[in-house]
Amino acid sequence: MNIKNKEILFSTTNNRKLREAQEGCKEFGIKINQIKLDIEEIQSKDTLLIAKYKANEAFKLVNQPVVVTDTSWSIPSLNGFPGGYMKDITTWFEPEDFINLLKNKKDKSISFRETIVYKDKNNTKVFNDDYLGVIIDTPRGEIGNSIEKVAEFNGVTIAEKHDLNEISYDPKDYI
Repeated sequence: MNIKNKEILFSTTNNRKLREAQEGCKEFGIKINQIKLDIEEIQSKDTLLIAKYKANEAFKLVNQPVVVTDTSWSIPSLNGFPGGYMKDITTWFEPEDFINLLKNKKDKSISFRETIVYKDKNNTKVFNDDYLGVIIDTPRGEIGNSIEKVAEFNGVTIAEKHDLNEISYDPKDYI
């Protein structure tokens, strides 16, 4: 982060993540500069390992302070599935697949952990937060991947928020 100019170099190809970062930092006068890097996303049960790997690789490529994010999902009644594997799972599963997996489960809760990693020459700083929701019985919303159409947080699916051109969650709720 350039303290004088209040700018952050943010490595992401995900427009949702970029928009949420911009929204979260706007109030503090911090400008988010996106950089799209070709970083292979490792797959692992250890979601912190995934996020730190991405930060280290991004720093190696740009050789300046950089921020990355990673999101992992957990369904407790499925022993934490899909965890750090969500990126691949959402390309294989339709919304109904998640519904069917939980059809006979009493606990339909789901959570996602958003991990933000800042990396510079001397430091690696990790920040994360968990968001709790439920898997609903009928997909809602058009824009978004498979899980975003059935994961409901505070009465609305992420896909429905995308349909309304809203961000997934309001950063002001977590300051």
